[in-house]
Order: sequence, then C-alpha cells, then structure tokens
Amino acid sequence: MNVPAGPRNANPHRPFFHYLSNVIKRIIFGIVMASSWFFIIYLGPFMLILTVLAIQVSCFREILNVGYNCNRVPPSLPFFRSLCCYFLVAANYFLSIETIAPHFDDIYKNYPHLEIVIKYNRFISFCIYFIGIVLFVVNLVRKHDLQQFKILAWTHTLLIIIVLQSYLVIANMFNGIIWLILPSSLVIVNDIFAYMFGRLWGRTALIQLSPRKTWEGFVGGIVGTFLLGYLLSNYMCQYQYLVCPVEYYQTGGGIKMMSECTLGYLFTPTTYSLGVVSINFYPFTYHFFWMALFASVVAPFGGFCASGFKRAFKMKHFAEVIPGHGGITDRFDCQFLMATFVNVYIFTFVGNPSVGVIFDKVLGLDEGRQVEFYYLLKDMLQDSYLLNSTDVS
Repeated sequence: MNVPAGPRNANPHRPFFHYLSNVIKRIIFGIVMASSWFFIIYLGPFMLILTVLAIQVSCFREILNVGYNCNRVPPSLPFFRSLCCYFLVAANYFLSIETIAPHFDDIYKNYPHLEIVIKYNRFISFCIYFIGIVLFVVNLVRKHDLQQFKILAWTHTLLIIIVLQSYLVIANMFNGIIWLILPSSLVIVNDIFAYMFGRLWGRTALIQLSPRKTWEGFVGGIVGTFLLGYLLSNYMCQYQYLVCPVEYYQTGGGIKMMSECTLGYLFTPTTYSLGVVSINFYPFTYHFFWMALFASVVAPFGGFCASGFKRAFKMKHFAEVIPGHGGITDRFDCQFLMATFVNVYIFTFVGNPSVGVIFDKVLGLDEGRQVEFYYLLKDMLQDSYLLNSTDVS
C-alpha cells in the first residue's frame, strides 16, 4: 500500500532554501547596518553618543523582557515595569554627567546653575536612586514579592552589564573616535571571519554552550581579525578626525568640535628600514595588537555566554528586531565586553588626562604645592625651549 508523503518529503529542498534565505537576509541587513554605521561616524561624536545610548536602551529592554517572562511577573503590576525604567533613567543621569560633563567644563562653567547641578551630581543621583528604592518598597505586593525582588536584582545586573559598559564606550570615544570604531570593527571582522571559516571548514566543536562554534572558525577569526584589522588601523591613523581627542569649544554661533590637533607619538608614522625596503609604521599598531588579540580570543566568549544564556531560557534570539540577525543584544553581546577592555587598557597604558582635568587637580592642592607645581612646570618648559625666560616675570 502506498503511503502518501508527508509535508517534509513534499519538498526535500526546503531546508536548503530556508538556510539560503537566512543567509541572504543576514548579508543584506549586515550591509545595511554597516552602511548606517559609516554614516553615523560621518555625522560625528554627538550622533555616536546617541547611537550608543539607543543601543543601550534596546539591549536593556530586550533582556528585561526575558526576566519578566522567566519570572512570570503578572501584568497586574504595570507600575513595576515603569520602576525598572526609572532606575535606567537614574543610572543614565548619573553616568552621563560623570562621563560627558568633564569634557565640557570650559562651557558649563559659564552657566552657574548648571555648574551647581554638575558639582553635586553624586549627591543628587543618590537621592534620585533612593527615591526609586522607596517606591519599590512601597509597591511590594505580598503575593508577588519574590518575583519583584528577582526583577529588582535583574534590573541592577543590567545596569552594571549594559548601562555602565555603554558609558565606557562613550568614554573611549573622547580619547579619539578611533578608540571606539576600531575595537567595534575588530569584533565585527572577527565575527564575519569566524562565521565564514566555520561554515566552510568547521568540523571540530569548540564549546558545548554553542555547538555551531568550531575550532576552525575560531582560528580563522583570529587570522582574519589581525590581517584586516591591521589594514583598518593603519588607514584610520591617517585621519585627524579619527585620532584627535574629542574636544568642544564655545563660539558666538554655538558649540563646535575641535577638528585639528597636534598629533601625538602614537599617530606619527615612523619609518623603519629593512635592507632595501622602508616601511612606514604607526606606533599605535602596538596597541592595535592587544586590542585585536582580545577581540579575537577573549571577546567571543561574551557571545558564547550570550548563547548559553539563550539556551538556558530556550530562546533562539533575544528579539526579532533585525531580520536574519535577531535582536540588538544578539549583535552587541561582545561589544560591551570589548569596550570595557579598551577603557581599562587606555586608563592603564595610554591615558592622557586633559588640560582641564590636570588644572582641577592643581586647584585641589594647597597654596604651597600649587607654587611648587608652577616652578617645576616653568623650569621644565624653559629647559625644553618651549618657553623663554623673558616670557615669565
């Protein structure tokens, strides 16, 4: 007796076409995202900050929804979701002033009321935060208090993992846009090469949390990140717009960005002779090496962690915002970890405090130490012939 074929046998090529459709979607929307990213870079630091904040809010919302679903928070607590957003706003208020305001100190000092707000930012932020705690306690419902405390802990974890690290991205940018776009580009390049090598030659499983990740893709991602990343870093080092610290000044027509600067040692090409061959080498490449190493060896584990998180909650994606890619969090799960590394790296090995920051530190000294600092600086400038003795009375 002939048994009619089921739906799976009716079209044996369906899995292939389904896979091909997903690949095409990933490529198309990958190109759209890359084009949008280049356009945002062209628009300048202000749009980069807004983009980072938009990504932050989207990631916070996506993962908070996971917490609500897995903890079965009833819809009868509508205000509680608003309270989570309140903590998000409070954290952004505190971190935005702590991170961004120091770079506008010459501007906001012309506005006394704004200067007071910034001066007492930590106390004001603490008051705002503690109001949220009071509201949380007042709105506890005996029947659902366990879920409420779980979501409170969930929210604070997101404030650290998502919100705090997003401001590290912004802080990196003020050292030069290259410190934002190169690390993020290295993560993207690593993801692309790991995907390509894994699909073409992947045979050996890398980690149980993500069975599709292979050693072949992992190694291919490392090679591709270093090769293409090196070309990108050398290309970016040629443009002052990308390497100069982001500084703003006030003019009669408003606030403008400083478009030029005196290039530091890192971005001044040095010529090395290898026999008959001469190579122009940017000292910044030393720092690129460590960023590429982290982006290709350590940062992927942020993606593995996200994969394990989704597997634990039986999800394929955090959301379905980007066709073929999933949610915003699916695309930026490694970026926040990378930004944290770059921020710590800059602070430890590269960081050069601004003139305003140094001046504020000097103002914090007693009068005797201020005079001592003055004479030390004067003697150093005269010895370096940057200041004539006749210029100082």
